[in-house]
Amino acid sequence: MIKNVIKAALLCAVMGYTQESMAQSVANYANTQIQQIIKQGKIGSIIKLDGFLRTDFPKIGFTQRVMPGPQFIISDDPEYIRVPEAIALQEDVVPGAVRLYVYNVNGVKEPQKITRKITAVIKNTGKEVMSIRMLKYSSQKPSTNYFEIGKKGLEDYFSSIVQNDVRKVQPGEVIAIDEQLEKNVVGYDELVHGFYEFVVDQPAQISVLQTAPENSGPKAFANIKNIIPHSHGNAGRGLFGVSNYAVASKDTLDTKNGISQLIIADGNDDPWITGTIGADKAYARNAGNYGVLYNTKIKWKSTDGKGLALITWNSRSADNQWCGGMGLTMELFDNKGNKVVRQLPNNALITKAAPEAILVEIYKPDPTKAVQEIDFTYSPPGASCLPTPLILVPVDLK
Repeated sequence: MIKNVIKAALLCAVMGYTQESMAQSVANYANTQIQQIIKQGKIGSIIKLDGFLRTDFPKIGFTQRVMPGPQFIISDDPEYIRVPEAIALQEDVVPGAVRLYVYNVNGVKEPQKITRKITAVIKNTGKEVMSIRMLKYSSQKPSTNYFEIGKKGLEDYFSSIVQNDVRKVQPGEVIAIDEQLEKNVVGYDELVHGFYEFVVDQPAQISVLQTAPENSGPKAFANIKNIIPHSHGNAGRGLFGVSNYAVASKDTLDTKNGISQLIIADGNDDPWITGTIGADKAYARNAGNYGVLYNTKIKWKSTDGKGLALITWNSRSADNQWCGGMGLTMELFDNKGNKVVRQLPNNALITKAAPEAILVEIYKPDPTKAVQEIDFTYSPPGASCLPTPLILVPVDLK
């Protein structure tokens, strides 16, 4: 596309355009080319937008409201569990809904690399029989492909509908939260990724531990006394009161006003959630808001007849060696409330850097409606650097 823009500039110069009119003509030509590439792209796939992507597009102002949601626990500190037998997280919860995000790696390499089991258990700390009812279930096979696990984990979570999964736990009894984790053998450097939502009707204690593959999680829990100290590393760990946000645009976007972007989960305009760690209630921070769901609604109108393309890209690719790729999964709703869960990109594992972008969706203007709404659920993608800008580009669909 850059070569075509240069040709357009040379043509303008030959025709005697002023510098101002020439710049405008070149911009219009480039914008037309970008729209063509977007229109020809496949939804969910990578498109290449030479010379287009940047971080300073106008930001969409938004309101953010904490929605009612479960007690939220994340286990990612330490991410790499270096101790063969240890508890990496332990939190007490009250009766009610719980969301648990397990993101831990077998990091044992001294005196040698060995296989391990990483599992999550729950203990009934109440005085009556506890019911644990699973509502959402996502559990991936351990792997060193963290991007694949992160994308698939969110896809499974968004798609999950669990019915009639209720277990009874006696007072003082400990059971595995996910029987699949009990069966997995985790090699060195392999990630264990689980994303669960469940309800308990008694006080309970939730622990994530590492042990030998032949040990059951509940039996290992009875013998392990070592709880790894927190270090405020990686995303973090702990118990958080915020699990769901409702995000809404402050103003109605108009396609005639050009390109805009929604920046959430950046740690600035959208601060990281805070909570507590362990029995002593030490300060906790989720650096990335990983596991938090953003129920997002953006109002828009088309006074010039154009549609809106939603794209995203890896804006952090040049920052450091850990930001070389980005992959995510989103839950999108059409104007009738129908849901689609989409891995992004869907034609590759990750998007790497500009000029690559991911075409998330194209929204068509409805002439019968003065104002329309873009509706999706976003959750910060594991293994990716943040933020992942959500850019809305007006596109002439005629």
